[in-house]
Amino acid sequence: MTTIPVTTPKSLIGPIVGKRARGAALAAALLCLPAVSLTSPAAAAPVPEDMVSRPAAKLQGLDKITARTSTFTIAVGETRALGSLRITLRACKENPPIETPETAAFLEVIENKPGEQAEPVFSGWMFASSPALSAMEHPIYDVWVLSCEGD
Repeated sequence: MTTIPVTTPKSLIGPIVGKRARGAALAAALLCLPAVSLTSPAAAAPVPEDMVSRPAAKLQGLDKITARTSTFTIAVGETRALGSLRITLRACKENPPIETPETAAFLEVIENKPGEQAEPVFSGWMFASSPALSAMEHPIYDVWVLSCEGD
């Protein structure tokens, strides 16, 4: 483990009281944190094994240009179109009824522009309670999970 030299600002020299004490404590705590990789939010949020698999998911899509939303149900293994996007649902899981409500869907999204080769846009888990945790980034469309469907 390498040691990082830390210099104390002149404002912290002397007795540490009030705001300076909180700032010094925060700085000391931050120096002890391990490095975090933010390259793949989907990988950072694995789905617990005790979730119940469902055969379909209810998704909502937004066309940012026209401001039109569409809600649709998609079965596991099925591919649906939303504009130039092709959305494939690989899995939909939700917590058992006795636990905190949570829905997660594994989606693969490919963009098919006319005259161009298909490009993968998103592949990973999306969570209904935290859409920003693993969001699809696209200039025209947004897609998010509402719930799982079926028994």
